[in-house]
Amino acid sequence: MKIQLLEKKHDKASFDSETPLLDNYISKQASQDVKKHLTAVYVLPDQTDKVIGYYTLSSSSIPRQDMPEDLIKKFPPNYTALPVVLLGRLAVDKANKGNGYGSHLLVDAMERTLELSIQLGILALIVDPLDQKAADFYKKYGFITLPGTGKMFISIETIRKSL
Repeated sequence: MKIQLLEKKHDKASFDSETPLLDNYISKQASQDVKKHLTAVYVLPDQTDKVIGYYTLSSSSIPRQDMPEDLIKKFPPNYTALPVVLLGRLAVDKANKGNGYGSHLLVDAMERTLELSIQLGILALIVDPLDQKAADFYKKYGFITLPGTGKMFISIETIRKSL
């Protein structure tokens, strides 16, 4: 199955990840955000174009002081905000959980971020996990918690080494 940008042909109305925030986003808000160039929405459709999983990517930055001390030292002090890509949402329909689709979506997001980093200054991919289960999922892929923020990140260098 191929991950692709969200299009009108994709059936997202019945998507149910058992997380209303994520379900409402894909069914009601995602298309509007794409039209307004606020985010890119990538979907994993089945053979009938029903969305079985999705994720979003957008540009973002994080305040310098939110980064771990060992990383802050590597950057000039005039950078008060550091460029990152935000993995805003990632979800899999409940009927397809346990089949590795979440991992497939995350690896795809990491690969796209790595590709972007060749053309654009990007320090890391960041996420803001909804709960501990999500945080544990990201941790398996090398994401590190940003102290005091609840966010997690994986550096471009770590992505490059892991893919």
